[in-house]
Amino acid sequence: MITRNIAIVLGLVFCSLAAFGQPGSAEDPVLFTVNDRPVLVSEFNYIYTKTNGEEADFSEASLEEYLNLYTKFKLKVEKARDMQLDTIPALQQELEGYRRQLADSYLIDREVTERLLREVYDRQSQDVDISHILIPVPTSNLDTSIAYNLALSALEDLNKGLTFADVAQRYSKDKSVAQNKGHIGFVSAMFPNGLYALETAAYSAPIGKPVGPIRTTAGYHVLVVHSRRPARGEVEVAHILIRTPEEGITTDPKVTIDSIYQVLMAGGDFDALARELSGDKMTAGRGGYIGIFGINKYEKAFEDASFALENPGDYSKPFKTTAGWHIVKLISKKELGPYNQAKGGIQAKVKRDQRFEEAKEAMIKRIRKENNFLEFNTTLNAFIPTLGEDFLTFRWKATGEKSEELLFAFGNNYKVTLGDFTTYLENSSRDRIRMARTATPESAVRDLYQQYVDEKALEFEEKQLAQKYPEFKALMREYEEGILLFEATKMLVWDKAAQDTSGLIAYYESVKGRYTWRERAVVSTYSIKSVNAKTLKKVKKYIRKHNPDEVMAKYNTDPENPMIIHSERTYEEERARVLDNMEWKAGAISEFEMNEREGTASCFKIEKILPEQGKTLDEARGYIIADYQDHLERKWVNELKKEYPVVINTPVFKSLIKK
Repeated sequence: MITRNIAIVLGLVFCSLAAFGQPGSAEDPVLFTVNDRPVLVSEFNYIYTKTNGEEADFSEASLEEYLNLYTKFKLKVEKARDMQLDTIPALQQELEGYRRQLADSYLIDREVTERLLREVYDRQSQDVDISHILIPVPTSNLDTSIAYNLALSALEDLNKGLTFADVAQRYSKDKSVAQNKGHIGFVSAMFPNGLYALETAAYSAPIGKPVGPIRTTAGYHVLVVHSRRPARGEVEVAHILIRTPEEGITTDPKVTIDSIYQVLMAGGDFDALARELSGDKMTAGRGGYIGIFGINKYEKAFEDASFALENPGDYSKPFKTTAGWHIVKLISKKELGPYNQAKGGIQAKVKRDQRFEEAKEAMIKRIRKENNFLEFNTTLNAFIPTLGEDFLTFRWKATGEKSEELLFAFGNNYKVTLGDFTTYLENSSRDRIRMARTATPESAVRDLYQQYVDEKALEFEEKQLAQKYPEFKALMREYEEGILLFEATKMLVWDKAAQDTSGLIAYYESVKGRYTWRERAVVSTYSIKSVNAKTLKKVKKYIRKHNPDEVMAKYNTDPENPMIIHSERTYEEERARVLDNMEWKAGAISEFEMNEREGTASCFKIEKILPEQGKTLDEARGYIIADYQDHLERKWVNELKKEYPVVINTPVFKSLIKK
């Protein structure tokens, strides 16, 4: 049985994603009608091109073939509508489920996710060199003005010409300021969770101009962007380290590293030298292998030397860091790949980041602004005092009749009442109970109100998608027609073919000559519990001249411990791979296949050859049912053509022909 999902997918093949104009317009004329229902050129062109791919040559023969298929599809959908299958509640619920999934994809994936993915990808093409000052905001301090004013003061000092290092040391509470004086160095997107605003400033602020205050979850920032450069990406390296000697040790590490470099220049083995001489005990045993890293992980000198290498196997000249003297070998480089390859890795990070929720909030604000969102605060304010002390428990229920007082509205036609909201509150018992630990009934209901408004804003926008996005409307038609096609075909073809016993028998009788067995061989398989050559020769000689019953009677004298296991199977010649090395005739016998582990040997014997003959209904049932379905479908389509007139606009069709 074909599953609904597969059938819907098959149905979708015949539907268009294109944006459609008005039926009969000069830009998008009607190609054909089914029972006066129009199908436009844009719809047909899109699906013809999509289905045929590179073979969509718009030749007359190709177009005619596809037009025939598409009109048949539309005939079946028209029948489904006449059967009122679109009024079945279960199918309506299924369609609504698809609509919600698709709407979520349009609203969230298109407006939020896709934008953020592209933004991160574009930012990752650049590294930014930044310095910043951080003024934290204590979580217990609801008044952020002190931190904000301190950030303003730092910004003013910078604008007066004071050095960033001096201002950072005076104001910044960043733990690293004592070492770096506020200079972070080169960084790249994505910044740590909660620092999206700082990241945005880093990629948009003018070079060298202090900007701020910038609010993040860490507090207020003042930022200076020193420079931007093409992204370095990541490198995979190994190194040899000669550490700076401890006090009292006179060995010069520069002399040692230079001698190692000379050995490398003469063809020395980097891995062997790293294992023997490197002072980095964490990596020496792995031939100096450090792994893959990006920017701003190691000291600038180490990073610069690593990224300066061009080809795998290249190694640097000796250079110095605070740890000592190094030689670095490049293993591989990883640059930012094409967007379609990179987006998968970015998406999971984006959806875990605070920026995702911030972008959703911004989208909801846009929906409110664009659609004349209007609140009736007096309704909510009058309702709140009526809440009892049990509001934050599972016992609370909305009392009285459902109120028709307006609570808020989008435009003139989408209105939400207080009764709608109280129903929502009653169904949100889990949220109410969770809030009981930290909220009063009033603060809880106001938080739930904002949550409810956001949900309704998204719901409102979903209902406008068909008008805003023609392709969304087309996709919804795809789902609807796919569901209808499945149900109609299931009822009138698939189920009938499986359940109509008399019809199936009559069909079989009319075409049974079509279902035949080719020449077949009845083959015995003998498995003998012995690998002794003498015994096997004797048994095989007996098998060659006797039938299976006689063989079993002679050798299986102990029922508890049979010497030979026998099975029988019938093979058609072209499918009998096990008999490839045997002559196709009765009496032919194969060589033994030995299984030393099990202590057994097996052989095949063709007992007899069966001539070609017809298959019974039971033997060919699967094939016959499939063919009967095709028969019923052809018959159904012919009946539909008589029931619903199909009118082709011939001049429009001719205009589509390109060759």
